[in-house]
This record gives sequence, structure tokens and C-alpha cells, in this order.
Amino acid sequence: MLLGLSFGLAAAGASHADPTNVFTTQFEAAEGYQTNQDLVGQNGWTSDGTGGSGILAGFIPGYGQQAYIGFTPPTSGESQVFYWKPINFDPVGTGLPVVTFSAVMSVVDSTSAHQQYDAFDWAVFNQSGHQLFTLDFDNLTTNINYQLDGATSPLVDTGRSFTPNVAYQLIVTMDFANNRWSAWLDDANLVNNQPMTTTSATLDLGDVDAVWYIANTNAPGDNFLLFDNYQITANVAAPVEAQVEFLGRTTENWALVRVYGPDGSRWAVDASTDLISWTALKTNVISGTSFDLVDTAAPGFANRFYRARQIP
Repeated sequence: MLLGLSFGLAAAGASHADPTNVFTTQFEAAEGYQTNQDLVGQNGWTSDGTGGSGILAGFIPGYGQQAYIGFTPPTSGESQVFYWKPINFDPVGTGLPVVTFSAVMSVVDSTSAHQQYDAFDWAVFNQSGHQLFTLDFDNLTTNINYQLDGATSPLVDTGRSFTPNVAYQLIVTMDFANNRWSAWLDDANLVNNQPMTTTSATLDLGDVDAVWYIANTNAPGDNFLLFDNYQITANVAAPVEAQVEFLGRTTENWALVRVYGPDGSRWAVDASTDLISWTALKTNVISGTSFDLVDTAAPGFANRFYRARQIP
């Protein structure tokens, strides 16, 4: 990744084994998915609510068939509809506490003749049905938000947005042993090291739901969420990584750098002009989710790269 003043990052961490597949589908005909049927009822997919769902072919170029939710309004006036494939996996009990959910996704806009815009979410539930956390894609504002522990908690703006009708790769990592999760949309870090539960809910995985939140139940939008390459994997341990972000420059032209990582982990930050020779700048312990570095030497270099290394 190159940012700002030819800014770069590198993060060192422990290697880990290949992940174990928990569930994966590409919604293809060879897997038994039919385009003339609802998604609900195919291959174990189910729902809470009566809104539209199904399988479409070729809406995301190069991906074959995709699942969708939305477009057709619920018949019973629900304000939210949940769609999921039951997973019922115990990450800690199986010795695979680090779970990754990924999907290709696109929020398809409402038509010009039907201007209501709704929201589409990804919600993670435990096996007892408690909503652990949620990522929210608001098609009215195009803001991306997150929510901890279900609908009684406020939405938190990630500071990121999305573009309707554009396909993205969503990745969510969940550390069930340490009660932490993070999320990325393509290369953009949406959420970093947040608690999976703030209410001591049981930390296991029931399902990862696609959700349609309807803004006006009297006039739902004909917008919909497309998704493909839906996959859940599990691993023995998280690779210990830092995320390094360039925050900009001060009035003195110094570089501002932020390092994100696990609470209590210790990191050394190095700088380089050629990605070969590195100079140590600072060592610090992360308290909470991050620490900041001001590089006062940055104005003297045309190119400046940064990396974070975990140290004992």
C-alpha cells in the first residue's frame, strides 16, 4: 500500500496454518442453486421475514450466479428481514478460535421511479440467537456503520462509505478466544479490534446473516444486496498483525503515523527510503487499539516507508 509521501507499510507476525473451511458457496447451478427459486429453501438457507430473495446470473461480471436479498417488498410489512445459512460452530471448543467471513458484495440502487433507499447489513449471531455485532451499509447516505450487541446499541460511523452498484470484497475476522473483531472492504479498514460482545454473551458462531432494513415499510425500495463467494473459515490462531495508517502532515511537514494492533502488544516502528535498509523510530505498547508516531525527519526524504514489527 502506498499513501501520501510514497508512504508504505509492512507488518511482521507469526505464521499460521492453512485455514479450515467451515462453509463456502458460490451459489452456482452445480451446487444446486436455481435462478427460478427464492434463496430461502435452497441448500438450507432460511429467513426471518417475507422479503424478496433469490439467485441471479451475471449481475457481477465474471462471478457466475449470485444470491440477492431485497427488491420485492415483504408481504407482511416487516421493517427488517434476516437471511442466513445455519453454521452452529464452536470456534474455541474445536481449537479453531479465529474465524474469517468473506463475501463479494454489491448494494444495487433503487430505480429512478422508486426512490426509497434502505440499508443492508451483515449481522453475526451466536448459537443462542444473540446478535454479537453488525456492519451496516446505509443506501440513503452510503455511509458504513457498525453496531455492537444488537439493535439496542447505537450505530457507529466507520468514517468510510461505499458506492452503489460497485462490487467489493468484504472480509471480517473474528477472534472468539479474545473477543475481538475487525473488518475490511477491499483495502479499507472499516473496524479495528472491537469487542465481539460487550454484554458477556456466549462467544460461538451461529450464523452470519444478510439483513434488509427497510426505511419506510409503506414504500420499501427496490434496491437489493447482491452477494457471492460467501465463505467462513477457521484457524488455530490469529496472525499477529499491525495496521499502519498515514494520517497526513503537520504544519511543519512532519509525518503523522498511527499503528493499530491488539491491546497490550508491543511494536517497533521503522522507516526506510528503499524498503531495504530500515531505521528504528519508536517502540511502544498499544493501549486500547492504537498509538501514534510523529516522524520529524520525514521532510528530509523524497520517499519514506514505514513498517511495524512486533517485539517481546
